[in-house]
This record gives sequence, structure tokens and C-alpha cells, in this order.
Amino acid sequence: MEMENINENTIRVLIENSDLEERGITFLDLLGNQKQIESFFYSILEEVDVDNQFHESDAITFQVLPNGNGLELFISKGMNNEDDFDMANGSNQLEHVVDYIKKQTKSFNERDKTDAESEEDDMAPLEVVFKFQSFDDFLELAKRMFLESGISSLYYYDNQYYLAVVYFIDEMTETNIDNEILKALEFAEESDIAVEILGEYGKLVIQDNALESARHYFK
Repeated sequence: MEMENINENTIRVLIENSDLEERGITFLDLLGNQKQIESFFYSILEEVDVDNQFHESDAITFQVLPNGNGLELFISKGMNNEDDFDMANGSNQLEHVVDYIKKQTKSFNERDKTDAESEEDDMAPLEVVFKFQSFDDFLELAKRMFLESGISSLYYYDNQYYLAVVYFIDEMTETNIDNEILKALEFAEESDIAVEILGEYGKLVIQDNALESARHYFK
């Protein structure tokens, strides 16, 4: 916990998450117990007001601001802004403090959720569609392309052959994925046509194991 005197009337206290943990308090604890909030702020005041200058004041306000590492607490005397939490006068502004903490907790949760979703997206299968000028080009690719982890389906649509490849990237290295795509582009071009379009309007020639089947039947 860090403290500094902004001026003779205001003390700024930086309360980190680790400080809360040392006191056996969490954001969730403060959310559900207004008396605990009041007790917590007064305990902070006792720690930082070594000269008892603020304890002797008739009006003490606490302004709470969340930050990325915990809370910033501004303790002031003789001031009463609308955004302050007035302890001395018994103002019922604890809900305002709770709102601050709720926003902080929500921010942490959303960040964790975003990180988790990003990680999940990074591990989601990668689907790439390749278009061939001829069936022979597909056969040439099948002879040379061995999927490390994935499935391949061959479609015939609008007088051309399309290979839809699903890479299970959670089981592959990024280098191998890049190499396999580069290998495919030697015999085909990448297409932005959706697999759903191929499935609905095209003809499914070989499902899930197109490359393996082509190697087996067209040696």
C-alpha cells in the first residue's frame, strides 16, 4: 500500500489487490457488506493519518477510483464533492462506492472472459477452401499433401473442384499449418466461397478423407 500527501487537506492511498488479500478482503466481500466497507476505509485512515490530523476533522470524505491493480483512495477533510463518500456526516453514499467496486470487478471478469475467448478462438479449427483448375491438379496435390491433423472434403461446383480442409490447429504447430497451406497453393488457389454454399449447391465427391482416398484409388 502506498500513501502520499497531495496537500494539507488530501491524502492519496493506492490500495493494490495484494493489500486486500493481506487483510483477508476481496472485492466481492466489499460488494456484499456495507459495514465492512466503512470499517475497511477507517482502518486505512488509521494507518495513514499518523498525526491524527484527519481524525480531528468534522468532515472527512473518501473518494474511490478503481484502477488496473486495485483502488485509489483519496481521503480529504473539509471537502464534500458530489462524487465523495462522506463518512463523518453519515451520508448514505455507500452504494456509490459499491458501484465503483462492481465496475472494477466487472472489468476484471470481462478481461478474463476476453482472454479466455481469445485463447479458445486461437485453438478453434481453421477451415480453408482451395479451388482447382482441374481434377488432375487435385490428384497431384493429394500425392504430396499429408495432413498432420485435419480432414479434407472434395466438392464439385460450377464446373470446378474445391477442396475444403479443416485443420485441427490445437494439435498442430503453426509452422506445419503454414507449410501445408503453401503446399496446397502450388496446385490450387485459395477460395473465399463458403463451405455451406458448396454443400448446398455443389456435389460432395469425397467427404472428410478426400486426400487419403485420392492417394489410395489414384496411385
